[in-house]
Amino acid sequence: MTEQLISAFVTLLVVIDPIGLGPIFIGLTGGLDEVTKRKVALQASIIAFCVLAGTTLIGDWLLAKLGISLSAFRIAGGLLLFAIAFEMVFQRRTGRKTDQAGQPGTAVAAFPLAIPMMAGPGAITAMILLAGRLGREPVALTALIAIMGAMMLASYLVFLSATRLERLLGTQGEAILGRLLGVILAAMAVQFVADGVKALIV
Repeated sequence: MTEQLISAFVTLLVVIDPIGLGPIFIGLTGGLDEVTKRKVALQASIIAFCVLAGTTLIGDWLLAKLGISLSAFRIAGGLLLFAIAFEMVFQRRTGRKTDQAGQPGTAVAAFPLAIPMMAGPGAITAMILLAGRLGREPVALTALIAIMGAMMLASYLVFLSATRLERLLGTQGEAILGRLLGVILAAMAVQFVADGVKALIV
């Protein structure tokens, strides 16, 4: 289970991408005072945590109601994750997220910051797939939710220091990191598809 939890940590780190959310947060909260920015950061992190935790707990039930096997969802989820990786490698993800940005204000905490930027399709898919891999054991699910909570905390801290982080990384540093994480995510996506195909064949 330890190896699976480590894999979950890396997967969520890549999919949620706390560092990559920093520049988006700056763009969404431009013109707001520091107190309001902190409020937006906290609200977005809490909302995203609740959405992903709920997905972890009822994901299997929802799939059963829709008549979808976990193996089929693994394949579909892997393809979705690969699409996200493709966008990251070719630097299309930030542009897409920026296009979804609305007007600055506290309302952006729920949309588009929490959903779909933090708890987007890729993160939701990853949580369902990871929960399935862990066998839905209570201890394992608790650990998975704790890992996801750590990602939300990391995102919150990035939001609080987004301006300084932007100066530190620079445009070139952010591009390099995004592409590296994209390659890692692509490999994990292929593994999800392979696991799903293997399960369907067996």
